Amino acid sequence: MRIILIPGLWLDGSAWDAVLPGLRAAGHDPVAITLPGQGGRDGDGEAPATLDEQLDAILAAIDAGGTGKTGETSEAGEASGDPVLVVGHSAASTLAWLAADRRPERVARVAMVGGMPQADGAAYAPFFEPADGVVAFPGWEAFEGPDSDDLTPEHREAFAAASHTVPETVVTGIVRYTDARRHAVPVVMVCPEYSPEDAKAWLDAGEIPELTPAQHVSYADIDSGHWPMFSAPDALAQLLASLAYR
Repeated sequence: MRIILIPGLWLDGSAWDAVLPGLRAAGHDPVAITLPGQGGRDGDGEAPATLDEQLDAILAAIDAGGTGKTGETSEAGEASGDPVLVVGHSAASTLAWLAADRRPERVARVAMVGGMPQADGAAYAPFFEPADGVVAFPGWEAFEGPDSDDLTPEHREAFAAASHTVPETVVTGIVRYTDARRHAVPVVMVCPEYSPEDAKAWLDAGEIPELTPAQHVSYADIDSGHWPMFSAPDALAQLLASLAYR
C-alpha cells in the first residue's frame, strides 16, 4: 500500500528517513512529503506558502499512487487508483484529515501520530506566536518532559537538520472541510507521549469535536515521546505497516 507521510510543524520529508526502510521491507510504498514552506520552496523569493498549497502537495501524492498519472479521475469524477494510508504527525494530523475529506474514496485509513484534527473554521496551528511572518521552532524548553525525554543528542541533531520555519500564512490558515464522507474513513490515533486512555477520554469528553462523528476510531500505543520518527523509528514503521495491512 502507498503510505503518505506528512511531517508536523518545522519538519520536512527527511524527518521520516529512519522510518522508510522498515515500511519498504514490509512491502509498502512510503512517500515522505516535504510541504511547501517547510523545506519546499524555501528561500526562492516567492510568496509564502499557504495551508491550501500544503494540502495540494498531499493530494498530488495521493492522486499519483496506483494510476501512473497525477490527478487521474474516474468516470464519476472522483480520483481513481489504489487506496492509501495517510499519516499525519502532530499538527499535520489536520492535514491528514483534510486529505481524507478531499479524497474519501482513496484514503483507506488515517493515522494521526501525536495529534488530532482541528475543527472546521479553526486556524490550522495557532499554538505559537508568529514573528516576522514565520513561526520558528521555539526551542526544547517548550517541550520539556514526556514530549522530548526520549530524544538523545543525536535525535536532536537530526531534528535540527530537518527543521525549517513555518510561514504564518500556513499556521493561521483556516481549516475547511467539504465532504461528510470523511467520517466513514477509519482513524487510528497513535499515542506517543500520552496514552490511548487519555486520547479516548478527550474524545468522549467532546474535546476533539471533528472526530465525534467519525464512525471508526481506534487507538494504538507507542512507547515514545512526541517525535517517534526520530526516537523509535523501527517501532513506528512496524506499527504503520500493520495499519496498512488491515
